[in-house]
Amino acid sequence: MGETFLRSPLRTPRGRFLVSLPPRGEFLLGTPELVGQTSDQGFCIPVQEMVAVRLGAASEAKQVLDPRGDENCFTVFFVRREKQERWSLGSLEFTTPPQSRMAIRWVNALQTWICHHGVTRPKSLLVFINPAGGRKRAMEIYQDQVASLFALAGIHVHVVETCRADEARDYIMQQDLCSFDGLVSVGGDGTFNELMHALIDRTQQKAGRLEGDVDMELLAPRLRIGIIPAGSTDCICFATVGINDPITSALHIIIGAKAVLGNQSYKGTVEFQVAGTEAANPRDQTRCRSGCLVCSESSKHLLAQCEEEKLSEPEGEWQKVQGRFLAVNVTCMSSACPKSPEGLSPCAHLADGTADLILVHECSMFSFLRHLNRHTNCSDQFDLPFVSVHRVRAVRFTSAKLEDYEDGEPAVQERKGLCGGICQQEEPVSCWSCDGETLSHTDISIRVHGRLIHLFARGIEQVPMGGSC
Repeated sequence: MGETFLRSPLRTPRGRFLVSLPPRGEFLLGTPELVGQTSDQGFCIPVQEMVAVRLGAASEAKQVLDPRGDENCFTVFFVRREKQERWSLGSLEFTTPPQSRMAIRWVNALQTWICHHGVTRPKSLLVFINPAGGRKRAMEIYQDQVASLFALAGIHVHVVETCRADEARDYIMQQDLCSFDGLVSVGGDGTFNELMHALIDRTQQKAGRLEGDVDMELLAPRLRIGIIPAGSTDCICFATVGINDPITSALHIIIGAKAVLGNQSYKGTVEFQVAGTEAANPRDQTRCRSGCLVCSESSKHLLAQCEEEKLSEPEGEWQKVQGRFLAVNVTCMSSACPKSPEGLSPCAHLADGTADLILVHECSMFSFLRHLNRHTNCSDQFDLPFVSVHRVRAVRFTSAKLEDYEDGEPAVQERKGLCGGICQQEEPVSCWSCDGETLSHTDISIRVHGRLIHLFARGIEQVPMGGSC
């Protein structure tokens, strides 16, 4: 592998640091050279999140290499995590002593470890751009925000700008894709769906599977799919990456992120206290609007409970569900937004003292994407065999612990994802996201506190007849 361990003092725009690359090459570590220096903290850049390392200086504003190609300095480009799941391209320039050739040694060592830890990174991508979809800015978004990132990462790209319906499908079904590591959709949810279904159909066709056999188990395609959001909703991108940002999505593609495509599920126990019989059903097709009768009646009931000092123990029996879950969502309102007009739970009520618990049990990746896609239209996202919804007053989630496994050892999970092949790994552990903020705890307890907050809001006016989906 060549020289893989380095340690030397280097100068950066932030000061002088003692920089080291440990033997396993997992991190680039830097500590202030002067003991007790408090003007700046050290740094730790995971090699897996490095986009590229190049000889020469870099402009922080333009993030392009200085044409001087100074052999006394090198620049590391890496993923910088911002707020609300947003990623940006960070860069840090290092200067070595003149005539030392240390910069070349650092570049070679870092590039070696990037290749070693980045075996899932794509080297060649087939990019489909739909210029007519959504906001009609797909080509502009790709050229201005994405293309330079792919070039920096050394990814070969072949771009197909579609001019008619099903052009991307025809290309995927007919052309030789052996030289590509993945497909990229630059457009909206419709563009992604066209690519996904074409790729699935191509895989079955190449394997000689019969078309129209509903009982057939689908083969997973070899190629992965990336999404650059440029549509009007971009629900699938938001649900899989956490934000509709082209740069964030491009960086996910570059470093090989495949958590969702790998169809990760988590083992645990969900306990929930069902709401009383007076509560509406989460699938009763009522909507919480101004003057909502459900909230009004529930508020009266909650007020009576307060007066009787019974609020400390809400009524309702406890139920328990064990298994593997792709998603566990809890919402006390519809959570509708422009990207999902009906929201996570269309019939949830804001002031009835309850929340809707949505459990997405382990299923195929394609089934999960089908569930996500239904959030963008008026289809019932709960009308699927692997999805259940409950109206609750309290929820507890307990992750699977060592004692939950046979012989006290975590099970080795064998799973097959869109990226192809079988991956074996120890039982995964997840965390929670609360309105975009990540909670570090795996186990969690949730309780609805009715009538706790009062808003300056009269509620949504009733939708006129014919104005809804």
